Amino acid sequence: MSGIDAKQAAAALSDIDATVQRVRQSRIYELTSLILMQWGTLILVGYLVSYLWPRSAGWVWIAVNIVGVAGTFAIGTWARRRSGVRFDARIPLALLLFLAFGYLNCYLGHFGARELGVFWPIYFMTVYSIAGLWFGRAFVVIGVGIIALTLIGYFYVGAWFDLWMAFVNGGGLILGGLWMRRD
Repeated sequence: MSGIDAKQAAAALSDIDATVQRVRQSRIYELTSLILMQWGTLILVGYLVSYLWPRSAGWVWIAVNIVGVAGTFAIGTWARRRSGVRFDARIPLALLLFLAFGYLNCYLGHFGARELGVFWPIYFMTVYSIAGLWFGRAFVVIGVGIIALTLIGYFYVGAWFDLWMAFVNGGGLILGGLWMRRD
C-alpha cells in the first residue's frame, strides 16, 4: 500500500487552497459585476438626464443614489439566496455612511456642478481601487481608469462634460462589470 509523503500532502493542500481562493474571487467578481452594471446604468442615465435637463440634476442624482443603494441591497440579497454568497448587511450601511460623508464634503466645499461631476467618480473609484488591493486587479484597473478619464474630461472636454462622464463613468462601470464576469 502506497501513501503520500508530507511534501506531497502539503502540495495537495496548497492546490486545494489555491482552488478555494479562485472560487472565492470568482464569486466576489460575479456579485460585484452585477452591482457595477447596475450602478453604471444608473450613472449613465443620471448624466444624460443632467445634460438634457440641467435644472433637475440635483434631484436626479438623489434618485440615482437612492435607487442604487436599494438595488445594491437587492442584488446582495438575491446573490445570497442563489449561491450562498454571504452579503453582509453592513455593506449598504457602509455605503450610506460613505454617501453621507461625500455629501458633507460637497456641502462644505461649495462645489459647482462640474466639480461635483468630478468629485463623486474620483471619491468612489479611489475606494474601489484600494479595495482592489485585496480583491483583485480588475478593481484597480477599473478604478484608476475611470479616475484618469474623469480628470481628462474635467480639464479638456468643456461643455460636453456630462456626456463624456455618462460614457466614461457609467459606461466604464458597465464595461468593467462585463469584464469582471469573464475574469
